[in-house]
Amino acid sequence: MSLTRDSIRDGVLQRMIEESGCPIRLTTEAERHASILAMLGGRRTPPEDVWVFGYGSLIWNPAFHFAERRLGTLHGWHRRFCLWTPLGRGTPECPGLVLGLDRGGACRGVAFRVRAAEAWEELDIVWRREMVSDGYLPRWTRVRTDAGEVRAIAFTINREAARYAGKLSVPEAASVIARATGRLGTCAQYLLSTVEHLEDLGIPDRRLRALRDHVVAATEQSPAASAAGAE
Repeated sequence: MSLTRDSIRDGVLQRMIEESGCPIRLTTEAERHASILAMLGGRRTPPEDVWVFGYGSLIWNPAFHFAERRLGTLHGWHRRFCLWTPLGRGTPECPGLVLGLDRGGACRGVAFRVRAAEAWEELDIVWRREMVSDGYLPRWTRVRTDAGEVRAIAFTINREAARYAGKLSVPEAASVIARATGRLGTCAQYLLSTVEHLEDLGIPDRRLRALRDHVVAATEQSPAASAAGAE
């Protein structure tokens, strides 16, 4: 299964959690709308266009409409596999990992500009995807681009969340990613797609490259893992 604009808007992630029986508290519609309104200063239509910073799957599958995208650098945060996922890229018995922005360092990614008139509808799609539970915290950040600095919404890891994985080493994270698979596909494919698209954009990430090398080596040694990744 792949996430699309329509499937996200139709609540596929919420249903996935409800049907699984996993003890994950879903964000309610009222909470989601209140969170978006708070970020927009209490106005459904902001006075100017809104930027959203993508650092993982938003780069290669944004699923929301945007008017412009720019490469940019966010200081004070770094990209890391630090959020356990027992569903999308894993199972309750064999949870996977997905990316989050954790404190420290810097992160190169993509800033997407959403037109003010479309902000409410498009951000609702982003929130349905990123804020389905309590794994992330949306916050305003400053992203430096070649065309100047922009104020952008970034979804940073919630260190208070039960699913926060902390700072796993490359071998520890690779061991999880190499074997985990869920309804959205394998963790390995999530990693490989992210690395591939970052490199296509000219954004090297040494840590993710190291993870990729470990995961590729592990899957080559495990016929079962390789077969799961090919499905």
